[in-house]
Amino acid sequence: MSGFRLPSRAPGAATPDLAWTLARAHLSRRRTQNLLTVLGIAVGVMVLIAALSLTNGFTRALVNATLRASPHLSLTSFAPAGADPALERTIRADRRVEAYTPFVADKGLLTRPASEGRAAGVDFTTLFGVGPSAARVLQLPELANAQLADLKDGEVLLGAALARSVGAFSGDEVRLLNSTQRRATLKVRGLFSTGNYLIDSGYAFTNIATLQQLQGTADITGYQLRLYNPDQARAVGESLTRTVAYAPLPWQDLYGTLLDQLALQKRVIAFVVFLIVIVAAFGIANVLTLAVFEKTQEIAILRAIGATRGVITRTFVIEGLALGLAGLLLGNLLGLGISAYFTVRPFTLPGDLYFITALPVEVRASDLLWVNAVGLGTTLLAALIPARRAASVEPARIIR
Repeated sequence: MSGFRLPSRAPGAATPDLAWTLARAHLSRRRTQNLLTVLGIAVGVMVLIAALSLTNGFTRALVNATLRASPHLSLTSFAPAGADPALERTIRADRRVEAYTPFVADKGLLTRPASEGRAAGVDFTTLFGVGPSAARVLQLPELANAQLADLKDGEVLLGAALARSVGAFSGDEVRLLNSTQRRATLKVRGLFSTGNYLIDSGYAFTNIATLQQLQGTADITGYQLRLYNPDQARAVGESLTRTVAYAPLPWQDLYGTLLDQLALQKRVIAFVVFLIVIVAAFGIANVLTLAVFEKTQEIAILRAIGATRGVITRTFVIEGLALGLAGLLLGNLLGLGISAYFTVRPFTLPGDLYFITALPVEVRASDLLWVNAVGLGTTLLAALIPARRAASVEPARIIR
């Protein structure tokens, strides 16, 4: 049998497993084809890991940008009311809460009258009246955060995109028509930019007293909280509002549509890239199928001298798994290497088109486990098809 050369065994040595011996002998041949198969799997795994890591980084950057001007958790009162000292004591006692501030929310139409050389500007805005502690709840740029903590009566902090739409700059006066048809003139204290266009084009901040005076009330809308762990927002909200008439609004619910879109984007990218792994798995099936055709006579002789169907099946499964594991290992190393490279030298983006100037990378252990588990399962299935074909060889018919 020229195809399978069993190694000589010293007297008294342990008998090697026949399937492993045959698989090792088989893999020592067709090295070029085996190498190309391993590289095909490695490239698929590499691209999959790199794509998922870049997607994770993009998602995290977008969430961080969104949370710069949004609290992790909002507690909104069911009925108009003033500050709640009992709830504030409960919030301060909760070790999961980093900072909080009472707030008043309103919507309105912001306008800037026409002046010499500038046409009038107008846009809708969501206006928040906050206390000085809002500078700890939000994460605006340093200058904007300092201005937020020191807003005087009648001053407003505008999102950068909103300011461009209205045509207002620091020191300008803008006019506000709020939801109750009350009017006020506000002085622009400064601008802020979070990197999220939806926030920068729609949010504005003033102090609580200004918005309460405009609404003609001393009530507040509720409390905004910053947590040490944003992922706990839903649990913290349920815990704090269990016995009070407040509705919790975690950031995950507020931006649920955005998170769903990002999750869908990741799934689509993963599926499309995973097709590369499937194509590479067909390479394993192709190599092993050709081996079965070429070694049909050898397989028949092995069956005739006592090799069982299980031994033949295990032989080709071992070969497929060896190729698959080699491809997975190399793909993991290459994928992690590319992720490390982009961590040190991020992929730059044009700042005028995207909210970030560099594409960050975030490698997650769960993604690595998923990629390797699915890749190993795919290669195993690819190996089983030719393995079962080899096991079905009838020695009497072939030898005849």
